[in-house]
Amino acid sequence: MRKINFLNRLKKEGKLGIVEASEDVGESYKAKSESYINSSKLLLENQKLEESVSLAYYSMYYILLSLFFKVGIKCENHSASIIILKEVFGVDNKDISYAKTERVDKQYYVNFKVSKEDVEDLIKKAENFIRNLTDFISKLNSEKIGSYRKKLEEIYD
Repeated sequence: MRKINFLNRLKKEGKLGIVEASEDVGESYKAKSESYINSSKLLLENQKLEESVSLAYYSMYYILLSLFFKVGIKCENHSASIIILKEVFGVDNKDISYAKTERVDKQYYVNFKVSKEDVEDLIKKAENFIRNLTDFISKLNSEKIGSYRKKLEEIYD
């Protein structure tokens, strides 16, 4: 119920809703996702672990936005986007939730320790997430898109 109230509030604020789908914007976010995962690996190679964590998360978030734009969903909140991934699309959101927590911890706090192995593990999770979501996107058709749009509307109405 809390999740639904949260989504309803975002809808009322104009931060969540059904919009016109955009293949071009979806492809742009897909390219951004690929660039960010590659940059995350470069940062890891250069011992920039905290920064690598942030870009690994954003590589996952951008492929999620790619899905949203292909379907025609606007969501301006990271947490809500992750909830919608599971509740509307039925996609496991465990890895992106974990990556978001790691990004927040590493980006905003100083009392943590990050190891190369932890970052390597996160990058592997990000690569799998991107691969799986890219595959999911490639299987979308107009019937599925319509059902996902309807499901979102039912959740927050």
